[in-house]
Amino acid sequence: MNTNSSRRSALKNIIGGTAVAFSPMTFSEVFAANEKALGADLNGKINHSVCRWCYSKVPLEDLCKAAVAMGIKSIELQGPEEWPILKKYGLTCAMPWGAGKGINDGFNDLKLHDELVKSYEEIFPKLKEAGLDKVICFSGNRRGMSDEQGLENCAIGLKRLMPSAEKYGITVTMELLNSKVNHKDYMCDTTKWGIALCDKVGSERFKLLYDIYHMQIMEGDVIATIKKSHKYFSHYHTGGVPGRAEIDDTQELNYPAIMRAIVETGYKGFVGQEFVPKRPDALASLKQGVTICDIA
Repeated sequence: MNTNSSRRSALKNIIGGTAVAFSPMTFSEVFAANEKALGADLNGKINHSVCRWCYSKVPLEDLCKAAVAMGIKSIELQGPEEWPILKKYGLTCAMPWGAGKGINDGFNDLKLHDELVKSYEEIFPKLKEAGLDKVICFSGNRRGMSDEQGLENCAIGLKRLMPSAEKYGITVTMELLNSKVNHKDYMCDTTKWGIALCDKVGSERFKLLYDIYHMQIMEGDVIATIKKSHKYFSHYHTGGVPGRAEIDDTQELNYPAIMRAIVETGYKGFVGQEFVPKRPDALASLKQGVTICDIA
């Protein structure tokens, strides 16, 4: 579905197929907003992805159709039950989930290691069979633990996983999250700590998800960090600061410049749109985000 006609047809199918969830006027507006972009393919320097949870009100198949029409190649943060639906539309899942115990309970807790290792080792063959090569993981919350102890604990658990991850070719990817606004007490909340963990684990199959929104809140200096530390990052997420809204000029980050910095590092993976649309036309906001990031 790379030709202009097929993309236009896909978008018309979206408009016609989601009347229950959205008014016809809303989808007419979406079509109008996308018509210019449908006249030409995307530039191809960025592989575009979108995080499913940000569009939870849109039925998954409708989001798949919208993604295809916009030139998005991936819908992420989806588990094994959703992967076949994505495949039906020629989409991948650039950052899957399906293992672990969520954000709060992670590898910094030694008591959880047996359960976590078992969970991830069970998902690895499913990922490989589906043609996927990453999976998300989390440090867990501090709960009074020092960062030093948490670093040691995480490394112990993740080192247990690496032989299996290496066997199946899966990159276990820990997300960097802010602990100021959204995830109070989360441990892996700075690039420095995450990099120290990567060095301790010592495997190319353990990397970081550099979430631009979260790290702007925690430390700023986004472009310099990407240029300096990109070898530790296997995936990127977007989001407008402040508020995690649209990534246009209503917020403080310069996303075209950030995308150029990512491309200049030689990165060939995906960038996932993870802002939460604040405007009535969520899909129009998504298309705008893709257009902003689709640098020439």
